[in-house]
Amino acid sequence: MPASTRHHRTLAAIVHCVGFLTALPLLPAATTADAAAAGRPHAAAASPEPTMPSAPPAVPTPTRVASPAAKPQISVAVAAGSTAEPGYRIEVRNGSNAPVDTTVRQELPQGVSATTISNGGREVRPGGSTATEVTWRLKLPPRSTTTLGTTLSTAAAQQPLTAPACAFASDGRQPYDCATATWTAPQAATQETREPTGWRRQAPALLAGAVALLVLSVVGLVAWRRHRRRPVAAALASDGPGTVYPRPATPRSPARRRTPPIWLIVPVAATVLAGTVGAAAWTATQRVTEIDTDSQPTSGAWKGKGVTGGLGVPLREDAFEFTVYRMICEPGQGARQCQATVGVRNLTPEHQSWHGKLQRAYLANGNWVTTDELATRGANQGRDVFAEPMAAGSRLVLPLVFTVNGREAPQLLELRSGVFSAGVRVDVP
Repeated sequence: MPASTRHHRTLAAIVHCVGFLTALPLLPAATTADAAAAGRPHAAAASPEPTMPSAPPAVPTPTRVASPAAKPQISVAVAAGSTAEPGYRIEVRNGSNAPVDTTVRQELPQGVSATTISNGGREVRPGGSTATEVTWRLKLPPRSTTTLGTTLSTAAAQQPLTAPACAFASDGRQPYDCATATWTAPQAATQETREPTGWRRQAPALLAGAVALLVLSVVGLVAWRRHRRRPVAAALASDGPGTVYPRPATPRSPARRRTPPIWLIVPVAATVLAGTVGAAAWTATQRVTEIDTDSQPTSGAWKGKGVTGGLGVPLREDAFEFTVYRMICEPGQGARQCQATVGVRNLTPEHQSWHGKLQRAYLANGNWVTTDELATRGANQGRDVFAEPMAAGSRLVLPLVFTVNGREAPQLLELRSGVFSAGVRVDVP
């Protein structure tokens, strides 16, 4: 057979095999792997290699405490009228760009009712008793100011009446802002009376200073008189008769400056020292005796003197100015919460911290409870009002919650900025 013929037959056979292989169906990868494993029995008996995940697991995001929602820009201003009857003008301003639903509450002095109420407000009489407050349900338009007004009864028109007002959220618990005003009869004197005992506390120091000044004055007068007598004594001691013409001055040794005798210096110094020490000791003794940390409530402290007032009256202590605008308790007999709406203003040029355990609510039997910090945080939308110090010159209006047992409600609140401050006491009947 010629070589060319064998070459053509070989190419035809190769083409036939290629076409046969192309026509076969593809085997799955698992079958090929099984076949390979079957061909290697020792490898199949070995432990399988661990499979690696296609992607690392996602890292969980840490949970963050949700910050409370920002309060609407609601402000309240209260002014008392100069009329014969107690009257008040309440201005509620919405400074935000959206309408706000709010509840405005004006506290009424004890035993006083409202005779005129504007804008559809109504008196609240819990249990059918006397009125305790006037409320309005308002929808404040954006960038608007709503004016409300009340006139109170004239039964107690001869004494000043304080009626604070607050704007709350629609639930009536979260305060937006509060303000207060005190009405005074037109014929009453407007000059504020000051405490008459302020100068009496420093009477010993003033007396000691007066004694020391008197002693020094006597010493100065004696020295001045002795100085005046020196020229006369020198003239009387000159020798020889007098002449018409002055004689030439004879040289004399310079006069030595005379100092007060030791018998005069020692008593004066001892008197001044004794007066100063006595005044300081008396003042310190009085300050210490005023401190009584076990009294109910506390009657003194190292800083300042305790001040007492009522609802709506701004009271200043060592660092803060406290104003209690409202006090309300839940009905019931067991453990129940009493919420006080309090305004706090830092009047110092520095940041000031305050603590919930220093704020007390006193019951009629003398027992007291401190602030329920967990409930107070809940009333402030999860914000801990005691966690950070108050900035210099800042003001807060916030609820403080006290948990009491029984049907008895607190009669007195004691608020203070620091443990050594005398604090303020507010009657909350």
